[in-house]
Amino acid sequence: MAKAPQTAITPTRAEDYPEWYQQVVRAADLAEQSPVRGCMVIKPWGYAIWEAMQQALDRMFKETGHVNAYFPLFIPLSYLEKEAEHVEGFAKECAIVTHHRLEAGPDGGLVPTGKLEEPLVVRPTSETIIGAMYAKWIKSYRDLPILINQWANVVRWELRTRLFLRTTEFLWQEGHTAHATAEEAIQETRKMLGVYATFAKDYMAMPVIRGEKTAGERFPGAVNTYSIEAMMQDRKALQAGTSHFLGQNFSKAQEIKYLSNEGREEFAWTTSWGVSTRLVGALIMTHSDDDGLVLPPKLAPQHVVILPIFRNDEEGGPVLEYCHKLRGELATQTYDNAPVRVLVDTRDIPRADKKWQHVKRGVPVIVEVGPRDIQGDTLMPKRRDESSAEKKPAVSRAEFVSSIGTSLAAMQANLYNRALAYRQEYTRTFTDLAEFESYFTAKNADKPEIHGGFAIAHIAEGPESAAVFAKHKLTVRCIPLDDEPGFEEQVEGKCLFSGKPTKVRAVISKAY
Repeated sequence: MAKAPQTAITPTRAEDYPEWYQQVVRAADLAEQSPVRGCMVIKPWGYAIWEAMQQALDRMFKETGHVNAYFPLFIPLSYLEKEAEHVEGFAKECAIVTHHRLEAGPDGGLVPTGKLEEPLVVRPTSETIIGAMYAKWIKSYRDLPILINQWANVVRWELRTRLFLRTTEFLWQEGHTAHATAEEAIQETRKMLGVYATFAKDYMAMPVIRGEKTAGERFPGAVNTYSIEAMMQDRKALQAGTSHFLGQNFSKAQEIKYLSNEGREEFAWTTSWGVSTRLVGALIMTHSDDDGLVLPPKLAPQHVVILPIFRNDEEGGPVLEYCHKLRGELATQTYDNAPVRVLVDTRDIPRADKKWQHVKRGVPVIVEVGPRDIQGDTLMPKRRDESSAEKKPAVSRAEFVSSIGTSLAAMQANLYNRALAYRQEYTRTFTDLAEFESYFTAKNADKPEIHGGFAIAHIAEGPESAAVFAKHKLTVRCIPLDDEPGFEEQVEGKCLFSGKPTKVRAVISKAY
């Protein structure tokens, strides 16, 4: 019997996907649980990935005319109460501040005192408090549009948490805009959805489907909600970003009014849109393997790690000199319009441990350098997206340096194409209900087996579809936009669940 291949991560994806995910986070040293239940500590390598995401997105926001600002963490309870649907949607997740100081209690402990006149909600999202400020700032059509984004933390009291994917406190950005017309606000909503889709493809190497949410899946208080949906390697969907057309719901509740060009008092039309540190979880589950994290080069904190190999001080001097010279040469090269990021790891730890740490962290290119490599001035760099069993011939140092940008670009493209091929392989169109249900039925319900995928089907919302979705823990992820590949034409059909005529085709799957 052939011996099973050894992997750095146990269990493997096929054996226990949820636990594999947790182990990748741990092995890559991305984050860990904090002393506060449901909250996480994002460690330097994980935070560096988030910073790379943040910097790219921030640049894209500013290129589309948005500016950054900051709004309070605390929101008066009365602000949320003004928008009934909104507060109902978030009520169960809100953390409330009711007191403003601590005093020594009779048993020596600390007790809260100084009850607030009005409770404060710890920001679950900022539509209401930002709306209150917009009501002060906007007086005339000349004050519009307002295009503001903020980078912040939010709190949503979660009962079941998982690092990056669902935590009580997380980091995000939230854009909030106000416009003079519905058409302009809708255009903004769709534009920012496109920004997210472009970022997912170009930076995360993650294919997504852009679409509109059904009424039951809309953001509380929104007229329309749009999302980008990605397939993870367990074939579940992950909502990777949302953009909301809020109509005049919040402006009427918050009194965001302006004097129009015709001299009439009008309510502004508003939008909001956001992504969060959940994107780090999406990155992990889209590309990583049973040896750990795999990072798209555009988001990797380091592009290349050089590992010096020597047995004694006599060998060490020349090897280290060579490695630092190599680092300098690589740093003169560019990738993604910036210098290549290179680290020489000189830590005094065993060679194998050092190498596997960087493999598990997803460093795009690792190159070991020893006396023999110096002698021949040749190197054997290893790309993280290539099989560890794949052997490639050595290349000259000059060739390695001159081609590093091309190599990183090839890896970025390969990761996207691989993820897209995976999604296409596990996306099926259904016209038969029995086949649809079979697609989402695990062969062994006792194990977290990978099965199913994305199902495309005609749908009319109603009790028939709701019953099937509840049975298999499915949701309509989105109704793809009419310019999404494969959905350009409205195709008449019958609802898979009720038989009613409909033109609506939706993406249905299990989801995070």
